[in-house]
This record gives sequence, C-alpha cells and structure tokens, in this order.
Amino acid sequence: MGLINSILTWVMQKRIHQMELFMKYPHEVQDELFKKLLQTGRLTEFGSRYDFGSIHTYDQYRERVPIHSYETLFPYIERQMRGEQNLLWPSEIKWFSKSSGTTNARSKFIPVSQEALEDCHFKGGKDLLSIYVNNYPDTKLFDGKGLAVGGSHRINELDPSATSYYGDVSAVIMRNLPPWAQFIRTPSLETALMSNWEEKIEKLAQESSMDDVTNIAGVPTWTILLIQKVVELKQKKHIMEVWPNLEVFFHGAVSFTPYRNLFKSLIPFEGMRYWEIYNASEGFFGIQDQKNSEEMLLMLDYGVYYEFIPVSEIDREYPHAIPLSEVVLDKQYAMVITTNAGLWRYSIGDTIKFTSLSPYRIKISGRTKHFINAFGEEVIVENAEAAITAACDHTGAVIDNFTAAPVYLAEGKKGGHEWIIEFKVKPNSLREFGHILDETLRKINSDYDAKRAHDLALVAPILHSVEEGTFYNWMKSRGKLGGQNKVPRLSNSREYVDDILRMMAEV
Repeated sequence: MGLINSILTWVMQKRIHQMELFMKYPHEVQDELFKKLLQTGRLTEFGSRYDFGSIHTYDQYRERVPIHSYETLFPYIERQMRGEQNLLWPSEIKWFSKSSGTTNARSKFIPVSQEALEDCHFKGGKDLLSIYVNNYPDTKLFDGKGLAVGGSHRINELDPSATSYYGDVSAVIMRNLPPWAQFIRTPSLETALMSNWEEKIEKLAQESSMDDVTNIAGVPTWTILLIQKVVELKQKKHIMEVWPNLEVFFHGAVSFTPYRNLFKSLIPFEGMRYWEIYNASEGFFGIQDQKNSEEMLLMLDYGVYYEFIPVSEIDREYPHAIPLSEVVLDKQYAMVITTNAGLWRYSIGDTIKFTSLSPYRIKISGRTKHFINAFGEEVIVENAEAAITAACDHTGAVIDNFTAAPVYLAEGKKGGHEWIIEFKVKPNSLREFGHILDETLRKINSDYDAKRAHDLALVAPILHSVEEGTFYNWMKSRGKLGGQNKVPRLSNSREYVDDILRMMAEV
C-alpha cells in the first residue's frame, strides 16, 4: 500500500466517529440544525415574510410556512439569477445547479451556497470515501485515480455583473473542489467540464486511459459509454485490461438495477464493487454504508433538515408533513427539505421508504409523479403530453390513449423509449408523428435532449400504433375500469408496456 493511500485512508476513517454521533442522536442533531437554519435565514426576504425570528418549534414552522415546489420558489430564484441577494439565504449565491423536470420551464436552477458546497456536497464526497474505506480497510483506492464523469457549466447570462454561473451539479462541484481532491482525480478539469458530449467522451477516453483508474463515480448511462469508448480506443477485450486495479463504481441519479448485468459484462471482475449514493441538485442525502446492501444511511449533519409526507397526502392542497422522529418502516414518503442554500420546506419530488430506524436508512422508491428516468432524462407526464399534442397538431392525428416506458441498454444496443399509442384518427405517417414527438421532447426537456444528442445514450423512440379498444381491454383485464382508474402515461419500468404487448400478441 502506497504512502498517499495510507495517509488518506487514515484521514477518511477518522470521520466515522463523527457519523456515529448523528447515528446515535439523530433527533437532537436535526433539532439543533433546524434552529440554526431558522436563525441564519431570519433576516432574508423569505425569513422576514414568514417571521422566522418568532418561530421556536417545528410545529410553528409547519403551520406557518407552506410546502414549496420549484414553481412557488421560482420568483425568488429568478431574482437571484438576476443578481439580487439575501432573498432565500444570507450569504452570496454565485452558483446554480441546473436540472430539468419542471412543469413550467425547460430547466430548473437550484441555488448553491458556499455553505451547501462545503457542508453538504463536499462533505458527502468525503464521507462516501470514509464509509467505503471503513468497510474495506485494505483498499488501494488512493494508489490510483478516481474517474468522475461530470457535466458542464457556463456564465449566468441573466446576471448583469457576469459573476455567477450555472451547470450540472457535478460540474458545480468539480469546479469548486479543493486542490487535494483535484490531485486524486482524472481527467483534467478542462476535459471534465467540456460541454460537447460527443467530443467530451472521446477526450475523456483518451486522457483517462493513460491513468491507473481505481474508482469511477457517475451516472450509469455515461459511464457505460465511456468504458466502451476506452476499450475501443485501447483495442482491448474488456476494461480490466486497461484499468487492472479498478475496484468500485460509485453510482447514483438513476436506478442501477437495469444496468447491473451490462456492467458485469463490461467489467468482468468478480471483486468489482458497486456503491449506491443519493445526491441531487438540491443536496447530498444518502450513502450506502454496508457491504452487500443498497440501503443508504440518511446523512443528518449536512445542513439539511428533513420532513416527510406520506404518499397518501401528496395530492392534497395542504399535505401534512412529519419530522424524522415520526416516520415508520416500509411506508412510502415524499421527501421535503430545508437547506443551507435557502430551500425552505422544499419538496424535491422523490419518494423514499425507511428500511431501518436505528440508524435511519432509506431506499429511493420513485418519484411523486409518473415519469421516465432510466437514463437521467427525467421525462415527466407534462413533457409527454406536450410532445403528443405537438405531434397530433402537426400530423392531424387524434389520440385516445398512450403509455411509454424505457428500452434498457443491452450489450451492443443503446437505450431508448417505447410508446404504445391508440389513435382515434391515425396520422398519415407514423414515422413523421414519432419525429415530431421526439423533437418536441428535445425542445422542452434539456436532459432528454442531452441524452439524445448524436444518439449517444438514447436512440429515437419506438412507436406502436394499436387498434381502438386496446387500452380498454387492457384496463379491463387488470380490473381497472371506471372513472377513478387511469392509464399510466409513463413508467420507469417496462411492466405496463410489456403487459400490453403480450396481450396484443395473444390476440
């Protein structure tokens, strides 16, 4: 074991004792954080509006401050992007994390404070390594380089001072990493932050193939593309011939389940480890802390105060949220956060369930709405309906029902979406209908557009035009006829699409 690896391993293990504090006293840690956040935010415009200075208990906070979505916070965020400060958080906001999936905009921009960078995102990265080292004390992780597959960033054009920036959360983090973290990663920062993905994958492969990569962190989709490109570039049979010391893939953002078999074929090494994390534009929330378990430890000292809405309450005008101390096992909750970047009672759209209460461990169970996010594209129902409408308008078609699901990556094949559409009036050209649908999705959803660029991760959607009555018969077969039962527009699994295709084949 090299000297650098020995030193960094020792440093990482020291953090475990601090984690044990919030694991042993979770409610006390969260209560203290709650009071600190309100005290810090009391003189902001938002804090003045809700009189944070007179809020002393969680019940008062819950009664006075409504749960917010991105849309309800957007007026504050837009003003921040135009250079105003002290609106949601007192320290200067210079960075915004960009992602898609909103109902009223192509992209959403999440403010990232310096406190959020240091006490949440950076801390999460260090804790990930600490937990991993604690589980595998003989690791040689730091004898080589960590490969991070990230996004890009740019100057915020709305800010007249041109001193603020926005980009993918990975790019925001990379651009602000401390020198020690830059030293142990690859590729160069210039390459890691390139915006043209086609050129970027090529350059990433060229640079990283020259290093001894021991660990990879990223979204499965782009990681698969990069591994394939490196193997092709080096003319090897598999990636272990290029990176013989590769030992772990830290993954998040989308479910890893559909990719597991493909990764095993790409990385034919029985000792390869896959480690789950829960990080998002809004913060770093969970880290797998046990071997052979995808459950994640809920991180309670990152400047994030948690609340949870039972799924049965989600569609109510005023859903009743509960604190961490009141959650129960195996119940579905929508997660609500208050953060050190000024997100106050913000519903992030994810649903989770608790698998352990001592300590608190979670699994991500889905989203609060129907969606497809198998490749990080975050296509939501509003996106799908807008694209269907545009395609109908352009081709003169009239639809009765539709549903869509992902086509998962397989060895030698790229991913995509598969749509089943029942027309009342069929388009003259189903191919043209599909083209308009695809192009509209690309226009209104920046993440889908990025995955579709040059067919890198997603190819054009597959469309099936089915006979009238197909969806009626399918719903009937499921015992789901009636006004309260609706065809699920989108699903992140293939359960519905495969069921309909199977039913059609049997006719």
